[in-house]
Amino acid sequence: MRIVRWIVGVAVFAALLLLSIENREDATLNFFNLVTFKAPLIFVVLVVFAIGVAAGLLTGAVKVARLKRQLNRLRREQRRMPETPAPHGAVPGASPASGSGFERGVRDDG
Repeated sequence: MRIVRWIVGVAVFAALLLLSIENREDATLNFFNLVTFKAPLIFVVLVVFAIGVAAGLLTGAVKVARLKRQLNRLRREQRRMPETPAPHGAVPGASPASGSGFERGVRDDG
């Protein structure tokens, strides 16, 4: 798996390097006709890429935090619930013939 990660990383780096070499011209960005910003096209592409990666990581972190909170809540609820002992100290499902249909004295000769 580590090798696959390295291959993907090198491929992304090579693609971005070739993209930067090919796109050296300036791009003009207008922000609501208030501010005009001129920058190399590759800079704009890399900034947008970084913003996308940051948004994806933030979304993942929010989801992980929500799942951890839910897991902790369920663990607290499980600790609070008292365990009800079985009648006469019996443990349900411990004998080989336990469960429905295995009651004593009931015969079905069908």
